[in-house]
Amino acid sequence: MTLTVGFIGLGTMGLPMARHMINRGFKLKLYARRVEVFEGKAKELVDLGATPCLKLSEVATDVDIVITNVTGTNDVESVLTGPEGAIHSASPGTLFIDHSTIDPARTMEIAKRLRDAGMEFVDAPVSGGVWASEEARLIVMQGGHPEACARANQVIDCYAKAITRVGDAGHGQIAKLSNQIAQTITIEGVAECLTFAKHLGADPQAVFEAIKDGMGGSQMMSLMAPKMITEDFDAGIEARLHAKDVGIALETANARQLPLPCLEFVGSQYQTIMDQDLGTRDSSILFDMLKRLREG
Repeated sequence: MTLTVGFIGLGTMGLPMARHMINRGFKLKLYARRVEVFEGKAKELVDLGATPCLKLSEVATDVDIVITNVTGTNDVESVLTGPEGAIHSASPGTLFIDHSTIDPARTMEIAKRLRDAGMEFVDAPVSGGVWASEEARLIVMQGGHPEACARANQVIDCYAKAITRVGDAGHGQIAKLSNQIAQTITIEGVAECLTFAKHLGADPQAVFEAIKDGMGGSQMMSLMAPKMITEDFDAGIEARLHAKDVGIALETANARQLPLPCLEFVGSQYQTIMDQDLGTRDSSILFDMLKRLREG
């Protein structure tokens, strides 16, 4: 039986994910608030057979699965359980999959509301960025009942390289925030090691070549160091997205009186980036933040 999927969140990640599902034979209904989206960036998907919807009630009606891939916690709550949310028009038994990166505790609340309405929920945040979405090589961290996760994998397999169930609902978000803590602290570490090398008179490119394949090297170093060395801060991973995730992680930790000193410093650096309206620049701009610290 061909499954019908309602998809909410047609951004740079969502568009290729939706395309992969269509190419694998799933029927798709797409939600956008403005009709021009379907005449512009989502036109390719409509031409491939997806059904455009301008109301959440439309995208969640007569579907087997609803997928969300939006920005923040409030956005997910609004489109799923808000006054006009998909919960009000979806049928009992509908599976909801959220690929956003949001607050774990509020994820658990969303899951409970959907379960109480006779529906299922899997939080499945992703890692890998736009290129991984385009190439169907996303890393997916899941939280939810094992049967719901297995059901979700029917569609997630279309665009994922690896899928790991971490635990119950909300635990996918815990894993994703853990990932973001490691990522952002590593980016700061790369920025500091190159700043140290440059300030002491060494060639940062030569230092990078000397250490990248050793124990201090990492995928993140290989991605970020060249951008820092050339001071190319054009967006690959927008700093505003890392800033959001670091903020969620710090709020979650602070609510539990859990000190994370390295993350707190990185969070202050991202706050400076946002205060200076640099959020659309690449996260490698943490390197530039260190120069500004030196210059006072």
